[in-house]
Amino acid sequence: MSRIIAAAAIRGAHRIASRAEEALQEALAKYGPDHPVAFPNTGYYLPVIYGVTGVAVEKIGDMIPVMERVKALLPPEPESKLWLPYLGPALDAGMATLFADEIIEALKYLEESPPYTMTSAPRNGTLWLGAADDAILRKRGIEFVDGTAPGFAAIVGAAPTNEIAVQIARELQEKSLYVFMSAATNGKSMAEQLAEEGVELGWDTRLVPFGKDITATVFSLGFATRVALSFGNVKPGDFRRVLLYNKNRVFAFVIALGEVDDEKYAQAAGAINFGFPTIADTDIPQILPYGVCTYEHVVSSVPHEKIVSRAIEVRGLKITVAKVPVPVAYGPAFEGESVRKGDMQVEFGGQRTPAFELVRTREAHEVEDGRIEVVGPEADSVPEGGKLPLGIVVDVYGRKMQEDFEPVIERRFHYFVNYAQGVWHMGQRDIIWVRISKAAFQAGFRVRHFGDILYAKIKSEFANVIDRVQVTIYTEEDKVLQLREEARQVYARRDARLKELSDEAVDTFYSCTLCQTFAPTHVCIVLPERVGLCGAVSWLDAKAAYEINPHGCNQPVPKKGVIDEWKGQWETCNQFIYEHSRGSIEAVNFYTIMEYPLTSCGCFEAIMVILPECNGFMIVNREYPGMTPCGMTFSTLAGSVGGGVQTPGFMGIGKSYLASKKFVRADGGLARVVWMPKEFKAQMRSVLEERAEEEGLGRDFVEKIADETVGVTTEEILPFLEEKGHPALTMDPLF
Repeated sequence: MSRIIAAAAIRGAHRIASRAEEALQEALAKYGPDHPVAFPNTGYYLPVIYGVTGVAVEKIGDMIPVMERVKALLPPEPESKLWLPYLGPALDAGMATLFADEIIEALKYLEESPPYTMTSAPRNGTLWLGAADDAILRKRGIEFVDGTAPGFAAIVGAAPTNEIAVQIARELQEKSLYVFMSAATNGKSMAEQLAEEGVELGWDTRLVPFGKDITATVFSLGFATRVALSFGNVKPGDFRRVLLYNKNRVFAFVIALGEVDDEKYAQAAGAINFGFPTIADTDIPQILPYGVCTYEHVVSSVPHEKIVSRAIEVRGLKITVAKVPVPVAYGPAFEGESVRKGDMQVEFGGQRTPAFELVRTREAHEVEDGRIEVVGPEADSVPEGGKLPLGIVVDVYGRKMQEDFEPVIERRFHYFVNYAQGVWHMGQRDIIWVRISKAAFQAGFRVRHFGDILYAKIKSEFANVIDRVQVTIYTEEDKVLQLREEARQVYARRDARLKELSDEAVDTFYSCTLCQTFAPTHVCIVLPERVGLCGAVSWLDAKAAYEINPHGCNQPVPKKGVIDEWKGQWETCNQFIYEHSRGSIEAVNFYTIMEYPLTSCGCFEAIMVILPECNGFMIVNREYPGMTPCGMTFSTLAGSVGGGVQTPGFMGIGKSYLASKKFVRADGGLARVVWMPKEFKAQMRSVLEERAEEEGLGRDFVEKIADETVGVTTEEILPFLEEKGHPALTMDPLF
């Protein structure tokens, strides 16, 4: 490491450590050592400290030994700029900096008015989001797993102009990367520059303003640490595995904009510990191989028009962006953008006009490849803020195409259309709602471009099964109404087909090893009656994915050699899981949580947990931040259940698994559910009522399930269950 950078990093580390010491002493004097301290809604405490040292900081007094460790890590301050001939002391200073950062940032949450919104997007006049909670981590984690987010850029400082800031942000978005922003240059941050230009910020747009203070940079490293702990089954305190996991699996880099002072050098040294290089637009000493990072450690004086591509090259990222012929920027990072009424040029559906989407399998002579036709008025035929009907019919032909693939392709419309900047899509089938923004319209986006998007994306993503694609878009109301009725008949036939599917009716299940990018020992097996625990992969989805890409993460698993039919265990499934979990999981039962349950990666929509005192199970969804009757929040539970471990009595699930006839049937099925969060229960009410009636529990069974309004301890909910006559209390003991 350059001696100049080493010296600067050490000086910066001493400054930040002094800030942390001062803040800690003030907090101890004001609140006392037993006062709770934490980042909101996380089971990972202060994640860098927890991941690297294993220390769970739960109260202010817990910071005292951490502060002593910071001091122990700090090398002496250099007497000159040209000091220290090697990397080690600067890396120690970098790690000390990250620990001190977390102390400073955690203590900010004790303020009467913390500087952070603690939401997923800026609001109420506050730009800064602060630490991501575990619900955000897991929601966004699946994008890092499936490749829609290949990595993240941590941007420190500000660009020379707002225009350059927007250019850098848009290029990173188009390459599907998350952008984490912190610190300032001459009093301004890049996030503030983007906000001044009207750019939408937040987790949904992947432009995340963590905080204006240089110490907020640690939120990026904390996010990366939690990825290792949550998805990688890395144990807290195993610092070597935490750092190696990040170097090899979390593709991130730092872009330093503007003057790099000593405190920014200290943050860069901390990032280098994780294998994340720093790329700067100013002239700072370069650090070349060999060392901790895969390639260079620090690269300087990169022109702004090349800084993103250079950073991607240095980090070793391989990003392929397929060009879609539309007049606006296009990529997954724009999926989360919203188009509000005041920004809207024209809208379709959303109960304002009739609208639907449909994929139809046709014979070769019925499909003209590449034909895109708009039947009816274009977007420029209505006044600003107007509305039109919308019917999107995509006819496809392919030698390997099957009708079962139609809904799989249809569900992708939502993502394909949303990837266009300034275009907003919600829903599916005949309940879609679409808007084109004024900005997109002024850039030239029209109804026809829906066809351009769908043709390009379907041809590229489903090339193995589809040979020809033809798109017809209807905006004439009479024609839309007529075709919508035909579409509804198709939807009904599909639904009937799905209901007929059962585990007994097929001879093949499908694996999903997508999450092994982050959880190397986790193997999901998707059954007709058990959706993947992320909730996003059904048996038909996995079957289609295998047909589309026979070498992908969804592979057929023959259902042979029954070991226990009631609990759901087969020899071939055990063999597949054993081989693909690197020998860590020997057996799995698919219909019980109590014996050899399916493992979890970390992407689960909900967690199911045994409550022995109630002789039943509680289920908590990721959106619920409060305490649960098992004594842990969702985030704490997730830290125990995720990472590919097999934990009897604990299991991650997809929400729709509650609708399955095989829902933990060996344990007693739905009758064992005794507690759910109120909002989750309301969300799943229709499913629960239907299943309860089918199982002979009665539609009013839902009213017998306790929620947080009844209590969040078993002592509080037991009287309620007894009063309601909950069936779990009279069933055989679970163990």
